[in-house]
Amino acid sequence: MEKSGSVQLSATVPSSDVSRRPDTTNLVVNCPRPPSLREKLVNMVGDVFLPPANGVGAGRPPWWTWVLTALQFLFPVLKWGRSYSLKSFRSDIMAGLTLASLGIPQSIGYASLAKLDPQYGLYTSVVPPLVYAVMGTSREIAFGPVAVISLLLSSMIEKIVDPAADPGTYRGLVFTVTFLAGVFQISFGLFRLGFLVEFLSHAAIVGFMAGAAIVIGMQQLKALLGLTHFTNNTDIVSVVKAVYSDLHDDPWHPGNFFIGISFLVFILSARFVGRKYKMLSWMPSISPLLSVIFSTAAVYATRADSRHNVKIIRDVHAGLNQSSAKLLHLRGPYTPDCLKIGFVCAVIALAEAIAVGRSFASIRGYKIDGNKEMVAIGFSNVVGSLSSCYMATGSFSRTAVNFSAGATSTVSNIVMAVTVLIALELLTKLLYYTPMAVLASIILSALPGLVDVKEAHSLWKVDKLDFITCLGAFVGVLFWSVEAGLAVAIAVSFAKIIVHSVRPQVEILGRFQDTDTFCNTKQYPMVGETPTVLTARIGTSFLCFVNANSIRERITGWVDEKREEVRSVVLDVSNVVDIDTAGLAALEGMRRDLASRGVQMALASPGWRVIHKMRLGQLVAGGDWIFLTVADAVEACLAKV
Repeated sequence: MEKSGSVQLSATVPSSDVSRRPDTTNLVVNCPRPPSLREKLVNMVGDVFLPPANGVGAGRPPWWTWVLTALQFLFPVLKWGRSYSLKSFRSDIMAGLTLASLGIPQSIGYASLAKLDPQYGLYTSVVPPLVYAVMGTSREIAFGPVAVISLLLSSMIEKIVDPAADPGTYRGLVFTVTFLAGVFQISFGLFRLGFLVEFLSHAAIVGFMAGAAIVIGMQQLKALLGLTHFTNNTDIVSVVKAVYSDLHDDPWHPGNFFIGISFLVFILSARFVGRKYKMLSWMPSISPLLSVIFSTAAVYATRADSRHNVKIIRDVHAGLNQSSAKLLHLRGPYTPDCLKIGFVCAVIALAEAIAVGRSFASIRGYKIDGNKEMVAIGFSNVVGSLSSCYMATGSFSRTAVNFSAGATSTVSNIVMAVTVLIALELLTKLLYYTPMAVLASIILSALPGLVDVKEAHSLWKVDKLDFITCLGAFVGVLFWSVEAGLAVAIAVSFAKIIVHSVRPQVEILGRFQDTDTFCNTKQYPMVGETPTVLTARIGTSFLCFVNANSIRERITGWVDEKREEVRSVVLDVSNVVDIDTAGLAALEGMRRDLASRGVQMALASPGWRVIHKMRLGQLVAGGDWIFLTVADAVEACLAKV
């Protein structure tokens, strides 16, 4: 590779010509250096915790203003709580009670999906929602346990410890993963690292959710069929084999299936009626609770648990959350695995919660702060992990209910949490005879919303690579494992990024007549190319070792095709945000290649970091070949001819 450290480029414009134009070259070349990494980190933290300046010369704000700004960042309730009204409180009470009627049975079902006792699902519907209520920025999000995260935890942690053989250690690892995931989420928010969540693209989320929904549905066959033994694997092949084997070896107890299917039909029918008739819109949210009440009463009255082998919940521990701080495995052989699982769960939980929050915020015409949301979700999980709660996030199905019920703020989460807390104190003994099959029917009723066929079809029409990402996540989850589906989706997403990085777009530009506007000649055939000047735009944001030589070869190839016509090459680098040493070397190599052909090269609109690195590499000692705009560069090249 050619060295670029001591190169000084020759001038492109005579001094007489430059004097007739504004001296924009010196403005570009002599701009101040960009902020260092340390300055960026300081500014980043300052944007979060420090109050905005009151104006030029306003002086340093008092210390209490800093404290207030930091507190309002951490606790948005301090801001919106001042204008909270009694009318909003009434709406939030109704929404919270409606939310609790749906959340109590769902929480118990999701706890079973996470291979935990029922009370842990109820605990997770108490502490994390209370923390989120004072820290979150979304007014509609219903916070608590969700199906996908419950499946993700159980499928990954049970590979380390069998929950049936060692339930105490398994619970400790669940709390540890929840704690570490919360720490990751807080870090993402404080240090503006939300872009890490974006690596799990929308297409990947669509495929992952659809695959997870089918896997979760297959897992419910254990409760629906009343099976005693079942596989710990989540792929569809293992589940089908387990069902066939268990039905072949053990007698089938149809009472479980009858209860599950009956109440599944009831819940889906209530949902249909509620959507069709506005006066009965309350039915979908209360139907899961009614299912639990009716099925429990029926099993108790008929003693179906002993007569027909109907599987029931049995004991649910009553009372407040127990402290789980001593159960965390922050040191020891399990810590590396917990870190890995915690990171994956943190990203999935954030992606789901922020997507849900943004969807409903857009309906009501406001924006949520993604970084504040990450901090709020992270603190909710950290506090929850210390009080016997497993991982919580925003639930799409319960958020939709919360929204429809008229929630105006996160107070609805507080009402819901208090209601669940009362149920923990007074009503847990009534859940003894609740059949497992009805919990399976409640989980199954929530799954259709996770399978978005319409969006998958849209991905196919708009972007085939996005559809492949979606399909890869779906197939990976369905036929291998949850983590395999995530790995496939992320691998395809990275492959897409690499393909675009290795072969970035390089456009030949033409000029609109009598203007200084330059556009792609293929997109706008009416523009005219400038005689003797080849004008090209580099489309990548990072000119680096991956794509620099490809760009260099393409541009020199175009010059060779028009050897007799081209006397100058103008590169529009306005899109290039950063450049590495390979990119610098490629630019210098391109300049030499063109100079050997008698062609002058000029750069237009270089970015801040690009100019700074070119100065450090001594590539702009004279600065005569650097211009503020493409029009300046083209005029200078024409004047030279």
